[in-house]
Amino acid sequence: MSANTTTRATVPPETPDDGRLEAGLKNRHLSMIAIGGVIGAGLFVGSGAGIASTGPGILLSYALAGVLVVMVMRMLGEMAAADPQSGSFSAYADRALGRWAGFSIGWLYWFFWVVVLAVEATAGAKILNNWVPGVPQWAFALIVMAVLTATNLFSVASYGEFEFWFAGIKVVAIIAFIVVGGLAVFGLLPGTDAVGTTNLTGNGGFLPHGVGAVFTGMLTVVFAFMGSEIVTLAAGESADPEKAVSKATNSVIWRIGVFYLGSIAIVVTLLPWNDASVKGSPYVAVLEHVGIPGAGRVMDVIVLTAVLSCLNSGLYTASRMAFSLGQRGDAPRAFAKVSGRGVPRTAILASVVFGFVAVFFNYTSPDTVFKFLINSSGAVALFVWLVICFSQLRMRKIIERETPERLTVRMWLYPYLTWATIGLIGFVMVYMFTDHEGRTQMYLSLVAAAVVLTAAAVVNRRRAAR
Repeated sequence: MSANTTTRATVPPETPDDGRLEAGLKNRHLSMIAIGGVIGAGLFVGSGAGIASTGPGILLSYALAGVLVVMVMRMLGEMAAADPQSGSFSAYADRALGRWAGFSIGWLYWFFWVVVLAVEATAGAKILNNWVPGVPQWAFALIVMAVLTATNLFSVASYGEFEFWFAGIKVVAIIAFIVVGGLAVFGLLPGTDAVGTTNLTGNGGFLPHGVGAVFTGMLTVVFAFMGSEIVTLAAGESADPEKAVSKATNSVIWRIGVFYLGSIAIVVTLLPWNDASVKGSPYVAVLEHVGIPGAGRVMDVIVLTAVLSCLNSGLYTASRMAFSLGQRGDAPRAFAKVSGRGVPRTAILASVVFGFVAVFFNYTSPDTVFKFLINSSGAVALFVWLVICFSQLRMRKIIERETPERLTVRMWLYPYLTWATIGLIGFVMVYMFTDHEGRTQMYLSLVAAAVVLTAAAVVNRRRAAR
């Protein structure tokens, strides 16, 4: 890895590359990781709260958040296609903005995903405990974490294969939901009548709580898109990363349009937004409305699949970010070492340990320590997206000057759309202070960012003193 390699983050001389990740992900793995990356458990169970607080106008909230993600992914795709990195945006921030930026956003992103491990492990354990009440929740959480840890430790191909099937189930479920729901909307299913726009314009209108509710709803949904960027980290472990990144970047528009806007449109068109069943679980409500037997149990299986998928990808993502930080000297050197199978074993285990600790706090201190962990990682998605934007502003000039042939994916209307995206992210961050829950998340996330920035300054000062 040469210091003259334009689009690759420079590895400092005191932290040589201690290993190489195995290129074990196939094209079908990456395709499904890209498609399934935007479908989280939050879509199935968390969207009801947004619909209840915003009404049918939640479609505008999802559309705005979707535009934001499309812009960010286009910028990230531009950099990742030019230089696939296991550290993705952290490595690009390192090169474009400085060591402090790569260090800070890398550790914040790692922190976000290890907290997610605990959240998803607990969510999965609750579902399994409902099926088998004789086994305590903590035991199921332990089993789920252990199995997926073993999968990630074995090989990157194992992670890819598990994610291929997890994501496949989610995709099939969403498509089936849209098809069945769409038929019901037009009265083409037995026992259903065409609903027209009654539920979109009735019950207080399309925006029953006013235009401001669209932005409040956006705060609810924007974080559901976190995970879209995983494919840019995974691309570095594939045989043809440039092609994989280009394909994922180009498909992000239809993925968000179909899976999120399409399925939510079915919900708010088919059922009144203020129906109590919609707030609880909108997808179950729709399935029960059209007469699908055992809708609740079917959705439990789908949600469990989404949870396991998120756990699997979260562990993978956290470990690869830790690996990249280790390569650049921003984490213990052991994080940059790989096993004989080409996986960063120490980075994986370190991420799992923190995840287990967070799970422990979820059972012992759910309203104090665990709640603090969740809130302090709540705005990390916005921090990550903001750093991606500023990194792309600098990296485009570097790539155009030194290796223009690598610029196979380009951000539209550069730099104007980049600046517009920065403005939209800034607006969302400011608007979070007007919402009670959002304000708490922003304050605590800023505290977490301040701690990491202080650590970055200390590390850089010690590095400069050598």
